[in-house]
Amino acid sequence: QDGPQRKKRKSEVAEEDRQLDVLAIGTAVGSILLYSTVKGELQSKLDGGHDNRVNCVRWHQDNCCLYSCSEDKHIVEWNTQTCKVKCKWKGDNSSVTSLCISPDGKMLLSAGRTIKLWDLETKEVYRHFTGHATSVSSLMFTAVKPMNESKPFDGTTGLYFLSGAIHDRLLSVWYIRSDRKEKNAVMSFTVTDEPTFIDLTVSEVKEEPVKLAVVCRDGQLHLFEHILNGYCKKPLTSNCTIQIATPGNDGDSTPKPVPILAAAFCTDKQSLLLVYGNALQPIIEKVALNTTESHICLIRDVKKVLSLKTDVALTKVKMPVVNSDTKVLVPGIPGHSTTVKTPSSGKEKKKNKRKPGETEESIEERLGALDIDVSKVKTPGGLPQTDSFAVLLVQGLESNDAEILNRVLNTRKENVIKNTVARMPIHAVIPLLHELTKRLQGNPYSASLMVRWLKSVFTLHASYLSTLPDLIPQLGMLYQFMESRVKTLQKLSRLHGRLFILVTQVAASATVQDVTEVNQTAKLVYEDESSEEEGSDDMMADKDSDENWDEDEEKEEQSDEQDMTDEQDVTVEKEVNGDSDLEPENESEEE
Repeated sequence: QDGPQRKKRKSEVAEEDRQLDVLAIGTAVGSILLYSTVKGELQSKLDGGHDNRVNCVRWHQDNCCLYSCSEDKHIVEWNTQTCKVKCKWKGDNSSVTSLCISPDGKMLLSAGRTIKLWDLETKEVYRHFTGHATSVSSLMFTAVKPMNESKPFDGTTGLYFLSGAIHDRLLSVWYIRSDRKEKNAVMSFTVTDEPTFIDLTVSEVKEEPVKLAVVCRDGQLHLFEHILNGYCKKPLTSNCTIQIATPGNDGDSTPKPVPILAAAFCTDKQSLLLVYGNALQPIIEKVALNTTESHICLIRDVKKVLSLKTDVALTKVKMPVVNSDTKVLVPGIPGHSTTVKTPSSGKEKKKNKRKPGETEESIEERLGALDIDVSKVKTPGGLPQTDSFAVLLVQGLESNDAEILNRVLNTRKENVIKNTVARMPIHAVIPLLHELTKRLQGNPYSASLMVRWLKSVFTLHASYLSTLPDLIPQLGMLYQFMESRVKTLQKLSRLHGRLFILVTQVAASATVQDVTEVNQTAKLVYEDESSEEEGSDDMMADKDSDENWDEDEEKEEQSDEQDMTDEQDVTVEKEVNGDSDLEPENESEEE
């Protein structure tokens, strides 16, 4: 038709294409990128909704509306025209991993481990299902309208939906009832491994079965055909299993499996689109459905299709023109150099066979031909250089060879330690820290050596260590060990001080005992004349305390009388026993 109607239609189609060519990509940092597939560039970026990894993104039937769920337990409704958050609410107590919008666009399925059906107008939970033991990875409705046409349809009641979970070999089927009693799955499909991709044909007629294609992690495709008409106790097995393998020719007699990455039903529902091979360069093939056979293995030669063109790249490499007198250093022994060999043609081939008249060259002559100074070659007993120290350290860490590690780590030279740590590769830093921590714990006497290595590692590789997100758990043992050492330092210093005092005192007393004793008896004594005056003063003091002396004398007399009676008893007993006390000390006491 001509006229303004045609122009209007063109503008409408262009507007629809502009909205349908947008690809939404969720990122690990929480933002969502809107990529235009027609322009081949980034159209816009949605920020401010999530604080953690985005797990699932779903477009609404209204093209300007987008729903996303994240590890931060929230569901966000976006307006893609203004690039702003329309609504945000908490979807679960744990991370929300999958979303699915109902066919009428009024309900939203969300799943972490439990499955919830939300009313998008009120943002309230309409139904609640038990879900899976692990986090749900896929949700999908199986029909647009319920099969029972007698009851009025409210958009979701009477519909079935599928759910698959991580590490779960069962696909569960759930039924949305009008009441809230039933929360468990009504039936399940069994597969060989965790489902990674699901596609189905939506049934529109009551008698038409639902066709389901499930791609598993092991690379197999399972096809199911079943009429969803209520509860089924036993898990349903697949009607047909499809695998792809190589023919096994060209010297390799054993065929190898080719993984199937995804599968989708065509519009005629009688053929499948298979995606298989490598994820970087997949192969898409249309296959006709034949469910009469229970197992189908397709033979495909993937190598011919995925042959990388490397021959052209190799021909572009040019050999540099080098003077014959120039010597090129080769890594290995210091002083080792060899001349660059010009590429010889394929016709000229050197023969290693000696002629009968020739003698074999000695090793010294061969080394001279290679231009190696024999005197400079290191002897086995000598110390290795810094370059070989770094190589030895990496080899010892990879092979866990205690002899090599002891030889390297027992070095006391600061310069050698610093150069070795500087020249070692980055990937060996963390294993070296673990080895140093283990040695610090095992032998306390090696702490003085290991601390030097730790100091060099933390000084030279601080920038690399600061970029590691899991540095604290990796070095937790070292942190605890250092803290325990620092805590006991004060107590040990006090103990050291006390022991030092004791040791010095013992040493001083030992030196005093070693000195010869000096005779301290006086050789000459002087008597002063003032002794009589001092005696008169003493007499005056005695007169003042005569009363005290009288009391003391009475007490002494009483005690002497008691002693006399006791001693007389003792002497009587001894005389009875036949013993006589003739010691001079006792006689003096009696007197």
